[in-house]
Amino acid sequence: MLKNVKTGLVAAVVMAGSVVAGGVAHAQTPAGAADLGEASFTKGSTTVTVPTLAPCTVEGPTSASSGSVSKTGLSWGGGTSSCTTTVVDPDNDTTSTKSTATGKNFELSALVSAGGPRIRLASYTVTCDAVQRQTSANWTFSGLAGITGLPSPVPSGYTKPITKAGGTVLANAVFNTQTLPGDGSISLTMLRIDFLPASGITGSVTVGRTACSPTP
Repeated sequence: MLKNVKTGLVAAVVMAGSVVAGGVAHAQTPAGAADLGEASFTKGSTTVTVPTLAPCTVEGPTSASSGSVSKTGLSWGGGTSSCTTTVVDPDNDTTSTKSTATGKNFELSALVSAGGPRIRLASYTVTCDAVQRQTSANWTFSGLAGITGLPSPVPSGYTKPITKAGGTVLANAVFNTQTLPGDGSISLTMLRIDFLPASGITGSVTVGRTACSPTP
């Protein structure tokens, strides 16, 4: 099930979504993980690499943080992640998990020199919750600039072309990517930007990821 809400708050737009899965997990999806994102792209003779920011897992490290990161063509304002396990029933060793990453002030300027928009996100959060036989994942962001016209609700894997004046597509922004293996686990990527040849850039940028599996 997918549910999304779009709300206007003064000049800001808040987008949110969730998905629920049920079943018994196998070993393909992490028990619980979250991170702020990562980047790897090449523009001309410059290669930009941002390793996974503030990754956590329920196995450890169970929390992480990142300060601001500034590279040619993009920046992150930092953020935190937390992957926790809670004992629900000590007598039966029943647990639940919550894996969350929260970031702020993301900006992608790499497309500006190709005639594209400057893309900004003021804040975002991704979360994956797991109990026995069920998981749920959700995301929310606010202060999106440079990408307009998103539907409400945002479907799974929704692709929004990023264009310059005249309509040439420079990149694709893919929102709400979900992987549901059918074993009750979920992997969720809030936003991935894939550069296309017309931009003169190769590679991609990922913003906000989480995953979890039903607890044993």
